[in-house]
Amino acid sequence: MLKKTLFQLHWFFGITAGLVLALMGITGAAYSFQDEILRALNPSVLQVEKQVAGVLPPVELVERIEAESGKKVAMLWVEIDSGHAARVFFTPPKGERRGEMRYFDPYTAEFKGDATGQDFFGLMLQLHRFLAMGDTGRNITGACTLMLLFFCLSGLYLRWPRQWNSWRVWLTLDWKKKGRAFNWDLHSVAGTWCLLVYLLLALTGLSWSYEWYNKGLTRLLSDAPQNERVRGGRGPAPEGPAPTADYAAMWSSIYSAAGPGLAAYNIRMPAVAGQPATVFYLLDSSPHDRALNQITLDPATGVVKRVDRYAEKSFKAQLLTSIYALHVGSYFGLVGRIIVTLAAVCMPLFFITGWLLYLDRRRKKKHIKDARKGLEQPASEASAWLIGFASQSGFAEQLAWQTAGQLQAAGLPVKVQPLANVSEQDLRDSSNALFVVSTFGDGEAPDSARGFERKVLGKASALDSLNYAVLGLGDRQYQHFCGFAKRLHQWLSEHGGKSLFAPVEVDSGDPYALRHWQTQLGQLTGQAPAETWQAPSYANWTLLRRELMNPDSSGAPVYLLGLKAPDTSSWLAGDLVEVLPRNCPWAIEHFLDGLGIRGETIVKVNGLDEPLEVALASRQLPEHRAHLVGLHAQALVDAMVPLAMREYSIASIAADGVLELIVRQEQHSDGSLGVGSGWLTEHAPVGGSISLRVRRNSGFHLPNEPLPMILLGNGTGLAGLRSLLKARIADGQQRQWLLFGERNREHDFLCRAELEEWLINGDLARLDLAFSRDQAEKVYVQDRLRELADELKQWLADGAVIYICGSLQGMASGVDQALTDILGSAEVERLIEQGRYRRDVY
Repeated sequence: MLKKTLFQLHWFFGITAGLVLALMGITGAAYSFQDEILRALNPSVLQVEKQVAGVLPPVELVERIEAESGKKVAMLWVEIDSGHAARVFFTPPKGERRGEMRYFDPYTAEFKGDATGQDFFGLMLQLHRFLAMGDTGRNITGACTLMLLFFCLSGLYLRWPRQWNSWRVWLTLDWKKKGRAFNWDLHSVAGTWCLLVYLLLALTGLSWSYEWYNKGLTRLLSDAPQNERVRGGRGPAPEGPAPTADYAAMWSSIYSAAGPGLAAYNIRMPAVAGQPATVFYLLDSSPHDRALNQITLDPATGVVKRVDRYAEKSFKAQLLTSIYALHVGSYFGLVGRIIVTLAAVCMPLFFITGWLLYLDRRRKKKHIKDARKGLEQPASEASAWLIGFASQSGFAEQLAWQTAGQLQAAGLPVKVQPLANVSEQDLRDSSNALFVVSTFGDGEAPDSARGFERKVLGKASALDSLNYAVLGLGDRQYQHFCGFAKRLHQWLSEHGGKSLFAPVEVDSGDPYALRHWQTQLGQLTGQAPAETWQAPSYANWTLLRRELMNPDSSGAPVYLLGLKAPDTSSWLAGDLVEVLPRNCPWAIEHFLDGLGIRGETIVKVNGLDEPLEVALASRQLPEHRAHLVGLHAQALVDAMVPLAMREYSIASIAADGVLELIVRQEQHSDGSLGVGSGWLTEHAPVGGSISLRVRRNSGFHLPNEPLPMILLGNGTGLAGLRSLLKARIADGQQRQWLLFGERNREHDFLCRAELEEWLINGDLARLDLAFSRDQAEKVYVQDRLRELADELKQWLADGAVIYICGSLQGMASGVDQALTDILGSAEVERLIEQGRYRRDVY
């Protein structure tokens, strides 16, 4: 919740304050090298010839300047041996705050001309500090500077990766990325580079925006806050008799305090008589151009009242004196000034990339809205086609919306609903209905549709006016392939429904069966589909690491894999990945042995040329090859069936910056490894590519409300539960109870350090373990659940949600039976219908 709120505030402030900050960055960068640029443009005005006799003392300078100009000197800035022109400010006219400024030669008191470009830099400063709008602009820039502080801190929090100690994660930019992925990467990586500079600019810049902030800094950093100079008001100079000055006496005091190392001095006369004059001076040994020493003295007598030397101040007081030097970077020398200037120039980058990301989100939301326009509120409920879906992992829901899109393109109103929300009356009121349903386990309805099957399919309804079609999703390795879809079709037919066409059964996402469904819909609507549904696209993710999690275990090895997306990719806790495995080289070599075909032979796959051995890496290699003997290379490839994808639960959250999987290595009786697990845990090289895609698993997402959670799993089923736990902990939730089972505590306690740390920190309310082989009588997760029946009932009474991830045979079925025994079958069904019993099992 905190992260979502910070994200919303981050982009909202960014698109509102970003333009002002961009302007402040550009104008600040333009002003930062003002002196050097002006001297380069005006060498005859701002450069003077050094003389052996040295600069004139203040008494002579002031006498000559006042005699030539006819005006009183209010401020004098002289550099002793730099060769730069000196500056003088005259007493301002009545009602004004600052008088005219002129350049002069400190060796002769000769006035120089006007400097070209000075008005431009004056405008830059006005825009930078006040947007050239006076106090109104000052308030705006001050507010935007506060927002810059928020951007820095919230951006750091939002970006914080799991591999926080890897500088590459923080600071490297992938130039191969494009579009939104590149914009996001540029925004976050460049922000990381500039983070410390922007914090420095904001923390120092606020002292010019708010008097309360300036006073607070003074109290915090000054050695003697009561003696610090109070910043002058912004109004006109006070009225009163002009001060008298003895510059000879003042110069004697200045030189006495500064000594022979004096490099520059700035005499500031008071506005009226009776007030002290202030002198700031720099020494040759000063660490930077704002390491100012300060003298307060009587201008009429030269008597010194106070001397504040920079070198004698504490470090924090030196920082207070150096606020401007810190702000422009000169505190760190020329390199610091360059870094600050470059960071300021980059300020518009964040405004531009932030807007591009914001517009991209708006565009996507609009596309979704446009795609569903007319779907949620059809013109007539009676005439709308009902599209009901029952999904365990999200694929059926996706196909239901694609089906709705095809019908909508043909001008038909549609209404898409999960079967859990479809009542008997809905079926009676509908003239046309399409059902997209998956089958869970060995012929069961998905959890979300169990209530529909019990309440609706258990009744004898009259559906004489209903025309329907069924798209069933399943896996032929199970005995009751598409069992729920078949039961639904049979019930609809027996109760009067008229089938529009024969049920379409899809085996593991078979694209040909899906194309047949599209074709049938096209014949119904009289309009061919605009495009056939494409097979899901897979991206090449980089395998960053592979760690053995259970060394010396008596069971099969379990590995933690870390993968990096080729571009910006996101997923929700509970989602899945589909991995396209590959055969290892030796398996391909063994398969080709005896067929008389070289692996280097070029064949065509999807219109592209590639070696036969590469093509066979993604094909099922049959054990018996007699029917393949004599085929040439191209015919051999054409006869091969592509390898099916493998599904794995994601074990991390997107904020980690890496997608993690927990995979057990499957070993066959002959010692060979399973194709999917073997590819991931052994054959795929670290640093190599893994073809996968993230798939939504909405049935296993976190609840919308912060309800208590009971998580049960065994073995690699910890993966899906781990992602849920990490998301909850990141959201500040602590009411979660994990029951986890494996073989032995010593070798098979997966993620032990992490789980125990969560328990110690209170991020896990309970952790109960079942290690089956640590005692004579085996103990499983379902056994622990029975032992804790009273605790279970109490958590459920508090509104807890149950999540199960792991093997269907054994653990999941055992837990299901234990829940039935403890709570009763009716209560278990009620939990399922309420969405409080969710399963991701295999």
